[in-house]
Amino acid sequence: MPIRILDPGLVAQIAAGEVVERPASVVKELVENALDAGASRIEVEIEGGGRRRIRVADDGSGIPAAEVPLAFARHATSKLSSVEDLFRVTTLGFRGEALAAIAAVARVTCRTRAVGEDLGVELRIEGGRILAQRPLARPPGTEMIVEDLFFNTPARLKFLKGEGAERRQIDLWITRYALAYPHVHFVLRHNGREIFSLPAAREPRHRLAALYGAELADALLEVSEEADGVQVYGWISPPGIDRPDRQELVFFVNGRWVQDRMLPAAVLQAYHTLLPSGRYPWVFLWVKLPPEQVDVNVHPAKIEVRFRDPDGLFRAVQRAVHRALRESTPVPVFQAAEIPVRATEFPARPVPMPSEDLAGEPAEERASPGLPPLRVIGQIQARYIIAEGPDGLYLLDQHAAHERVLYEALQAQRQQGPLPAQPLLQPVLIDVLPEEMSLLEENRGLLEELGFRIEPFGPRTVRLQAVPAVLSAEAILSVFQDLLLDLQESRRPVEGALEAQLIRSICKRAAVKAGQVLSVEQMQHLVRALERCAMPWACPHGRPTILRFPIGQLARQFGREE
Repeated sequence: MPIRILDPGLVAQIAAGEVVERPASVVKELVENALDAGASRIEVEIEGGGRRRIRVADDGSGIPAAEVPLAFARHATSKLSSVEDLFRVTTLGFRGEALAAIAAVARVTCRTRAVGEDLGVELRIEGGRILAQRPLARPPGTEMIVEDLFFNTPARLKFLKGEGAERRQIDLWITRYALAYPHVHFVLRHNGREIFSLPAAREPRHRLAALYGAELADALLEVSEEADGVQVYGWISPPGIDRPDRQELVFFVNGRWVQDRMLPAAVLQAYHTLLPSGRYPWVFLWVKLPPEQVDVNVHPAKIEVRFRDPDGLFRAVQRAVHRALRESTPVPVFQAAEIPVRATEFPARPVPMPSEDLAGEPAEERASPGLPPLRVIGQIQARYIIAEGPDGLYLLDQHAAHERVLYEALQAQRQQGPLPAQPLLQPVLIDVLPEEMSLLEENRGLLEELGFRIEPFGPRTVRLQAVPAVLSAEAILSVFQDLLLDLQESRRPVEGALEAQLIRSICKRAAVKAGQVLSVEQMQHLVRALERCAMPWACPHGRPTILRFPIGQLARQFGREE
């Protein structure tokens, strides 16, 4: 087949496929244009999941009458004037492709009037061809109506999902931008039914409450930090309030909702040891940085970004989230009315925490406690410690609490150097598989830093000569088995994850066990040590260490009025 120049119409449809993947793509592009136009009110109306009709109307600055046809030409934009502008983008839309791409695969009606002009314009386009243009009297702003999406590309229609799925994607985009721009009044309707009308809010937290409920919004912890030109602010959930998926790890970079891998990784590292496996926090974070520090031109739909200093931004986000968790995480409250799967409710008031940098100090040098002072009362079933606090009754899981104490103590010791090792009077011989022998050899340096001294003793046997000093003799074999498992699963995305996992395994085996009877002095010592921890609310594996029974709740259960 000979080489030939593609038909302009086909070129337009191919280009449209890069920008307009589904109805939600159309909604996203039109809403971004409305926001760039300075709109204070944006209405979005959808029919048939967006296939049949999409209407986006705003009260922004509008399009000058003489420029309306040009707005639908490919690579036409008012938001860039030079190559340099491409590397300091300050608007949501800038590529000059959106309107042309939409018009190439739909029937579009544009009604607009620019501020300062007496008359507006109505323009009708079908499949990229202008059908009609006429003057129109209307208020300033723009109304875009997109009908019969992909009418001229039936193959594209086959790839769309059902109306419900397409509608959910649209809802997601509108929700995200309603959250990112709380000062804008958003209205969303599906098939003539109003889904929500969100008046302008004074601050993002009020918009959070409108979208997700006041109970969740009140429970979230505030994040606010600025350093080296990077500002990180927003809200995150405390330990005990979590989700089974990453759906609500939400990030806005310079006002743009982005789907990025690095930002969630930074947040999850800050939550390290505070969440159970497979659980994720609620996160709504805004990141502001100089526009030249972020490249938003890496994806036609502008949903991915690239950062000039990704390591610096990673540290800034991690530090901001970690500080918020350390300073204001509340103690989970037990729900006495019913027994839930996770026995916590949205706490009413955070317990203040000492402000500290991410590196921190060893727990025994902290100036103020992370928990209120507790008086030990006793022990239940040799598993839980009962204590009294100034605002109610506290129940501690003795194993989980001791794990947290050991974890922070060992992490503090690692900042100073290798962990203390305990030589074994009688070395232990252990048979291993060939691949396990290789793993032990590859990680010998790290293991020695953690207090293990392991030497080959034949082709399939190793000799364990020393272990971390915190381990008891009966825990040695179980720790070694955990160690081999951790080494086999050590391919993790964040630096230092293997070492942290190994320390968690050590703590798990070294901590007091459920069923172990403790003296009052031992319980008091454990409670005092937990009070000095930076993150006392969860064990290193994310399980809660402590629950609170408020005095008022106890009184209500006994039929008393406080």
